[in-house]
Amino acid sequence: MSLWDLFRRQPKLPADAGVTLDSGERVIAWARTQSGPYVVATDRGLRAPERDRLDWHQIHKAVWSGRELSVTPAEVVEQRAGYDVVADLPPWSVLLVEPREVPQQVRARVTGSVSYSSHHAVDGGGVRVVARKVRGRDGLVWSVRYDHGTQTSTPEVVEATGSFVAEAKAATTPRDL
Repeated sequence: MSLWDLFRRQPKLPADAGVTLDSGERVIAWARTQSGPYVVATDRGLRAPERDRLDWHQIHKAVWSGRELSVTPAEVVEQRAGYDVVADLPPWSVLLVEPREVPQQVRARVTGSVSYSSHHAVDGGGVRVVARKVRGRDGLVWSVRYDHGTQTSTPEVVEATGSFVAEAKAATTPRDL
């Protein structure tokens, strides 16, 4: 062990972690799971056993129970002019026997990717308008998530949603640009 290792905040990821990082990807935190593999938080996203990396902006919700990390990813189900419609994928969970800083980093990174969020009533339900920062992309990426049971494709709902997104973009654009 080098003197540098003594002062590092996060010990080096074990060689047997079984994680392959992309070029330039940097480890932020890691934790061993109950089954032995590792969960790794990087500057780009979350890597879990037998899963592709889930980028921070692709995570809708992450919950830490004190032992188990549960993640709900989101997927784009429709692209509209200026924004995406997203929906939740099934959540997945992993038991962390040595959580270290992974839960805190996941929370900080997912929350940090959200720049704007507002909820609006629409005919028959509601819609959340969200702007997120995406690594490697300039500006914000806009998406909407409809409340369960909302009819998402009626002309009235589509028009209202477009208006909510346009208002949000106007409110978040600096006036001097």
